[in-house]
Amino acid sequence: MDSNHSILFVAFLILCLTVNGVTGYATVTGTVFCDQCKDGEKSLFDFPVSGIKVSVTCLDENGQVYMSREETTNWLGGYVMRFDGTPDLSNCYAQVSDNGAQQGSSSSCSIASGPAQKLKLLFSFFGIETFVVDALLAQPVQPMSSCPKPPPAPVMPPPQAKLPPLPPIAQVPVLPSPKAPAMSPPPATSPPQFKLPPFPPIPPVPFVDPSACSHKLWIRPEYRCYWKVIGPDTKVAVAFGLVAGRRYGNDMTVREALKGRGEAYKTLLREATTALLNSYNSLGFPYNSVAVITYTNMALLGNSQHDVLMTAIRFIKANSGTCKFTVCK
Repeated sequence: MDSNHSILFVAFLILCLTVNGVTGYATVTGTVFCDQCKDGEKSLFDFPVSGIKVSVTCLDENGQVYMSREETTNWLGGYVMRFDGTPDLSNCYAQVSDNGAQQGSSSSCSIASGPAQKLKLLFSFFGIETFVVDALLAQPVQPMSSCPKPPPAPVMPPPQAKLPPLPPIAQVPVLPSPKAPAMSPPPATSPPQFKLPPFPPIPPVPFVDPSACSHKLWIRPEYRCYWKVIGPDTKVAVAFGLVAGRRYGNDMTVREALKGRGEAYKTLLREATTALLNSYNSLGFPYNSVAVITYTNMALLGNSQHDVLMTAIRFIKANSGTCKFTVCK
């Protein structure tokens, strides 16, 4: 029944957008991480970095640039670019621009690193396309002091000088050894057995495969063990930032957000909260947590009913996948 209501709601929104003459557009989103160890890979020590310029370049069949766009990462390390109309982004690449090392700081993460990443189409819906980009890297001037050191190069031993062979040793007759009296071995006894206590139950880890659960499943108490990072009593202003706090108030909790219905802004907050919980719980969810927060804040800052409705449609579609919850023990 909940799935049928979602489909009817999406169909109603599409009809409203058609009547209003909505034109299509494409968005590109991704995140830049600071490669603190300068190893060219995203690792445990890396974190999202703000203020980094990212460029998207599109090439034609002859390898010539026919369109480019540049954007700066926000305070969450993410960037979002919007292309009006229906441009062909199938042969476009994103990369960190040459920001140059900042003066007076050897730890600022502003040097471009790593190869360009090709844009990946996440979904295309009613003339609106969303592309995502794999993580881009920027490096500091010097690596972090606590990074693991590379193993030292093996040292080749010096060549061994050959010694002349020793003269043969005269054979000495071997005398038979006296036989020791036979001793019977002591009876074998088994060591005492210790019974180990049972291990405590392991909390559920994030699903590797995609898992998308609706807001009605997230508020059920038998699935409480799947809540990660944020809890039911976490404030919406803490989970989504100051923009959401100004719109919904500083006292609204995540539990209250999951029960919102009746108008576009409440529906957006309900589906965005559900998508944020799914992103923390499933590595294969279509949006990561940074993208969910960024899209939500962009819709709220736009003060446009169209942007709010379109963002709600994206999250409804992402949250309508297969849920892999099992009852918590």
